[in-house]
Amino acid sequence: MTGYIPHHGSRATTPARLPGGAPSAVPAPPGRVRRDWAALAAPTVSPARFAPHMTDGLPAPVTRWLAHAIAPGAPLLETVELVTHGEIRMGTWRRFRARQILAPPRGLVWAARSHLAGLPVSGYDRYSGGTGEMRWRLLRAVPVMSGSGPDVTRSAAGRVACEFPLVPATARGTAVRWEPADDDRQAVAHVRVGREEFAVTVRVSPSGHLESASLLRWGDPDGRGYGKHPFGAVFEGEARFGDFTLPRTVRAGWWFGGDRWPEGEFIRFTVDEAAYR
Repeated sequence: MTGYIPHHGSRATTPARLPGGAPSAVPAPPGRVRRDWAALAAPTVSPARFAPHMTDGLPAPVTRWLAHAIAPGAPLLETVELVTHGEIRMGTWRRFRARQILAPPRGLVWAARSHLAGLPVSGYDRYSGGTGEMRWRLLRAVPVMSGSGPDVTRSAAGRVACEFPLVPATARGTAVRWEPADDDRQAVAHVRVGREEFAVTVRVSPSGHLESASLLRWGDPDGRGYGKHPFGAVFEGEARFGDFTLPRTVRAGWWFGGDRWPEGEFIRFTVDEAAYR
């Protein structure tokens, strides 16, 4: 949504309370993307178990991060379902709840609910089956934003690439190729999503905490036509979810690292739940 191309089944959702606000249900994906959700949510087949030697040959920041983020002996699960809450900028900052399935590099579906002019707006962004799409409706009936086609697909693929660190096991998968950077706190992951390879710069603290991920992403953040623009996410805090340690909060947007970052940042969220499979 709002240029983010930001995320089962049909089970009922449980009301959750946003800080300082009224209850808001965690959304389930709309029926038209449940098949995509189910395909992405398939469990990892015969996952290997994490051992220190698996990071041999990787840049030092990546070794620090994976040793910190993955418990010894943990199955290397490559899909996660996330439940999040936060704020998204739609003119002004508005609270939202979201549920997401993320399986890099295959894709993602992000289903969210917010409010616009006091009325509920809900919908989804997805990259699945090699294509991207976004579809948002007011009161579940009135279209407010939709998009598909090559530009949306390319932008959505970039989002999948930028979010791969939320599934640490994929960092050593066949779709990711690493190279060191000049800064000893950074490394560059070449992530192949669909037909395109993305150079994602990952920054890691000396203690192994994930700090940021950034890339040049296809998009139209200022309404002047599609092109490549700096895009990135800042990771803050941490939480343990089973065998994996994830950033607790994420801030993301366009023009990452530049003077226009305050203008380009458009989403801030907290990870409430993360279930790996």
